[in-house]
Amino acid sequence: MSFDTAATLAVMADHLDRYHEQVGDFLPGYQADEHADVVSALVELERALRTASRLARRAAKLAAAGH
Repeated sequence: MSFDTAATLAVMADHLDRYHEQVGDFLPGYQADEHADVVSALVELERALRTASRLARRAAKLAAAGH
């Protein structure tokens, strides 16, 4: 079961990385229009996705190791 968990978590981390990139792609458009509230929310979301991805990869590694 830990292999399935590790594989699923790795896929989740990949998806989170993709979402992180997509959110980053939104930023320049809002920065150019000076929408500080949207920029702030997107930066916060970008940070949260990066953290979530890192945690998912850590959990996958631990699950694969049998912890």
